[in-house]
Amino acid sequence: MTAALPRSTTLQNWHSANQQFLCQALDQVRQALVRQGSGPDSNAHELTDAVIVKGTESSYEGQPLALDLLSRCFGLSEFERGILLLCAGMELDGAWPELCRTASGSPYPTFGLALSLFESAAWEALTPSAPLRQWQLIEVGGGNALVSSLLRIDERILHYLTGVQYLDQRLQRLMAAVRSTGLLVPSHERLIVQIEQTWTQTLGSELPVIQLIGGDSASLRTVAAETCDRLGLALQALPAAALPTDWQQLKTLKTLCEREYSLNRMAVLLSCEDLEIDAARQGAVSTWIDSLNLPLIVTSRDRRPQRQRPIVSLEVDHPTAAEQRQLWQTGLGQYSNQHVNPGTASISTLVTQFNLSPSAIRTVCLQSRTAETAQPPETLWNLCRAQARPQLDEMAQRIEARATWDSLVLPEKEQQIIQEISSHVAQRSRVYEDWGFGRQSGRGLGISALFSGASGTGKTTAAEVISRDLQLDLYRIDLSAIVSKYIGETEKNLRRIFDAAEGGGAILLFDEADALFGKRSDVNDSKDRYANMEVSYLLQRMESYRGLAILTSNLKNAMDQAFLRRLRFVVQFPFPDAKQRAEIWRRVFPADTPTEGLNCDRLAKLSIAGGNIRNIALNAAFIAASADQPVMMKHLLQAAKQEYLKLERPLTDTEVKGWV
Repeated sequence: MTAALPRSTTLQNWHSANQQFLCQALDQVRQALVRQGSGPDSNAHELTDAVIVKGTESSYEGQPLALDLLSRCFGLSEFERGILLLCAGMELDGAWPELCRTASGSPYPTFGLALSLFESAAWEALTPSAPLRQWQLIEVGGGNALVSSLLRIDERILHYLTGVQYLDQRLQRLMAAVRSTGLLVPSHERLIVQIEQTWTQTLGSELPVIQLIGGDSASLRTVAAETCDRLGLALQALPAAALPTDWQQLKTLKTLCEREYSLNRMAVLLSCEDLEIDAARQGAVSTWIDSLNLPLIVTSRDRRPQRQRPIVSLEVDHPTAAEQRQLWQTGLGQYSNQHVNPGTASISTLVTQFNLSPSAIRTVCLQSRTAETAQPPETLWNLCRAQARPQLDEMAQRIEARATWDSLVLPEKEQQIIQEISSHVAQRSRVYEDWGFGRQSGRGLGISALFSGASGTGKTTAAEVISRDLQLDLYRIDLSAIVSKYIGETEKNLRRIFDAAEGGGAILLFDEADALFGKRSDVNDSKDRYANMEVSYLLQRMESYRGLAILTSNLKNAMDQAFLRRLRFVVQFPFPDAKQRAEIWRRVFPADTPTEGLNCDRLAKLSIAGGNIRNIALNAAFIAASADQPVMMKHLLQAAKQEYLKLERPLTDTEVKGWV
């Protein structure tokens, strides 16, 4: 049973009745103190009526008052109830210290005073397992003996007795209230009903833990908060990282939470979706789940192992396309037609590209209304891109795509493949959904590509061109940095990246694919077997990813053909010939850069890749700017010498003949 205070329209009247009842109960204890201090032969008033201390229930219009609620909830005896009032009077009555001093010689409440004060005194009430100390309703201070130790009522309990409800301050430092936003879709509504039925049908027995699994924290919290709201539970979120690993501290936290459930029907949301669990933390989480005796919801990205306590696991998926379309139409209000505003994407296009949560869609709709008068006007498309960024920004490097098709100098065949990749992404919705290929098979719908070639041949530039053409974010992920020697860690890192990217369909550029891919099809030892598992997992996620995933490699021949066959596009970026190098030199300087006497055909004699050409052009620009001159061949010569030193290559006379 819980001891939650009433929240009715008659709350003010209930508070008045509660205050009066508490004062009467304290007055009974006051009389006992006076009698004790006056001695057996005094003429002080006898304690004529101890019914309030003994626990006779009192209520206001059927609503029990705080003292009785608390006593019933924690099973307090008449004596324990008297001790609690004795300590409460110390906080609420300025005359109490003198009364205690007269009665016992000490100006504070003690167990010794309580034992002599109340007829129903019982020694077992002093033990740590008795309700007063087990639930930390009182605090036992210093003293030479237990009976002479100072007693103080817990502050949370004191305010509760006066009718004031709040979360214990020790929990406030760790927890945050989770409230329902009301943004529900039918698929989430069905989950809420299922949880309600699960918990209501197990009342009176051990409540099973509800585990909500999914990649979107907002949807997980919405389902949890709405469920608790309907059941009259106050949901508080506790990050799993905040759980203490010290057993005694964990036990204290457990006691405070269970006490809060009794006082205010608190439920706990244990958030595990962003937790990297070590052995010590895993033990704390497991102990917490198994032992916490209150309504508990655990959110995570993966299914947690079964515990001793029953666990009901439910998948919280993103809203379906139809549900997202309805959310857009509702959120945009008067602009709920297919073409929302001039220059913005249609709702169908947004749903196809962005897999946003209800709260994210609502945020974009609100932002779009305030952005109408902005200059230049923001589009829904860009607002959606921004909404999908935060999670991925923490795990990958976002590249500002500035390269255009004119920036790309490749042979015609490779240029055409790059255009085909962009076209596949742009037409994905029509082919998969409108034309039915997505309904025919759910496998291989992701668009994946391998860009191979020497450093500086334009692999990243090509990715930028596609990103800018499609108006999608481009993120670079260094595979060599996320490959781990620990079994399972590489897959975990990859999963987090793909899960975070799903919301916005960003273009993922996996650099240094050679760190993971290689000719590893022959399993010679356990390392080879796990390496193959990591590669298979990456390819599996690339095939199911709703956006474009690109691998880059300097050594295509080092990759196994079985892996290459699972990629939709393979583009070889050749080392540029003299004609292509001359074209790169013609395009490398921005229109605003002053130049004088540049000979691109002579510059093309430098046998270097496009990345090195850009480095030389940029360094020459700085040299010319320092000399307050336009960029000339002499500046490029100086910059070329520096670049060749970096490359540890000799700059031959043949390459620079006739430059100056």
